[in-house]
Formats: sequence, C-alpha cells, structure tokens
Amino acid sequence: MYPLGASTFVEGVNNAFVFILGIAFFFLISITAVIIYFLFRYNKKRNPKPTHIEGSNWLEFIWTAIPLILVLGMFYYGYVAWIPMKRIPDEGFHVTANARMWSFSFTYDNGRVTDKLYVPKDTAIILSLNARDVLHSLYIPAFRIKEDMVPGLTNNRMWFQANNTGTFTIFCAEYCGLQHALMYTDLVVMEPDEFWEWYADTTAVAPVIPEDANLALLGRQVVESKGCIACHSLDGTVVIGPSFLGKFGDPVRVITDGVEREIIYDEEYVRRSIYDPDYDITVGFRRGQMLSYEGEVTEDEVMLIIEFLRSLNE
Repeated sequence: MYPLGASTFVEGVNNAFVFILGIAFFFLISITAVIIYFLFRYNKKRNPKPTHIEGSNWLEFIWTAIPLILVLGMFYYGYVAWIPMKRIPDEGFHVTANARMWSFSFTYDNGRVTDKLYVPKDTAIILSLNARDVLHSLYIPAFRIKEDMVPGLTNNRMWFQANNTGTFTIFCAEYCGLQHALMYTDLVVMEPDEFWEWYADTTAVAPVIPEDANLALLGRQVVESKGCIACHSLDGTVVIGPSFLGKFGDPVRVITDGVEREIIYDEEYVRRSIYDPDYDITVGFRRGQMLSYEGEVTEDEVMLIIEFLRSLNE
C-alpha cells in the first residue's frame, strides 16, 4: 500500500475524487430508491386510471439549480487540485524524462542516465518530458500526477514533491503500441543525504569495466535498460523486430536502398543497426519501427551489446 501523503498533490486529488464519487453514490442510491417506490406506489393496481399531473416551474428550477451547484462544486475541487500541478516552481531539481517504445529513461544534469527515476525526498522535482517517437504519458498513480509526452513539444514539463521515501511505479498511460502494457518503471525516493551521495558518484556516468568482468552479462543489462527486449526477443520468437537468438555471425537477408542483399550479422551490422536502424531492413520487417540510439548509448555500451549477442550463439 502506498502512503496517502506520498506527494503534495495527493490530498487535493483525493478530495476531488471523494466529493465526485460521493455525489455519484448519493444519486445512485436515492434515484434507485425512488424508482422502487414508484413501482409500488403508482402501479396499475393502485392507479387503474392514470392521473394527469400539471408541470411545476419551481420543480423545473430546483432540478436545474441543484445539478448546477453540484457541477460547480466538482469543478471547484478539481480546479483546486489541478492548478498547483501547473504552477511549476522557479527552483528545483531538474531531470529529463525520455520515452520511446517501450521504455523510460532519465537523464540528469551530471550526465548520468538511468532506467529508473531517482529523486530526493522533500525536494521539488522538475521533469522535462521528451517523447522520441509517438505520444506517451508519464503517470505516477501514488503521486496522483500524469502528463502527456508529445513528440516535438518544447517546454513540456511537470513537477512533484515526494513526501515519503520508497519505491513507486511509473506507467505509460497513453496507448503507444503493441508493448504499451509493458512500459513501466520505478520512481525511487531517497533521503536527501543518500540521494546526493548517489548523485555525486560519477563512476556511474562513465563506469570502468574491470578486466575480469562478464561482458555478456553487462551487455544483457544494457539491452534490458535500453528497452531493446521489448521489440527483440531472446528465445527466437518474433515480436516487433527480429529475435536476437542465434543470429550473430550468420548471414541475414536485408533490404538496403530498396535492393535485397545478403550480409553477415557482425559487429559492423549491429553498430549500424543501433545508430542507423533504417539503413538495412531485415526482410519481413518494416522501416520506421526503430529510432536511432545515437547519443543514448556509448561505444562501450555498443561493445557490451555485441558481446551479449555473440553469447546467445553459444
């Protein structure tokens, strides 16, 4: 269970929700009760001859005025909860949230990129929203906030302040393709001292790979963190793109500039597919399904991905 005060927006949204839900339940119960009463009070046995009832101006006024007051009350509670979300503070901790089919990533001012959003408690967090392909929507249910991520939209931002430490789920709340339901990640709220220690760890920006490291395992971590397996399976099944299983070193039929040809699935092909995915299109698949990862993966990460793909042939 998430704490009720997980963010500064929870109380306002909850009040609006309870008010509207309370009105809905009141009328559901009262109207149902009146219908049941009328079924008995005015059935054919009690009223064999229909009674003509004249209209009432006062009744017309009442059932117009009461719904108007209730709707204005709903608007008030909704507006009071919504307007603070749009008043982005002048000062706060800035993070860029990136969305692509079908994963989130978060870029910090010190160059660090993560697949989870790490933030300090009791600090205004200002997210710059960046959609790289189609329309997405960043939704944090426990914080009662959601904002669309529109490709090409400048100055698209949202903000929040976490009141409790813990891990909370981030969803994409806008249908963005076949794997939309799998597009989610975590928001990790940390104590300020712990967060700033984590943030200052610059080794995570450009980590040094130990000589005895399992490069294939590190490559799998890169593939998972970048959302690659949302489109490329590891077991041979076809999803959006070709499967990674057992391909490295084998010939593959591709279409290049409209001409079908055979090339080897090697390091050059993998690197080109990451940076220029529409150059060679595997036969049976379509152009435009993948956007370039140039600027999002380093050469070291590309090398690790290649080692991982090579290990899938063993």
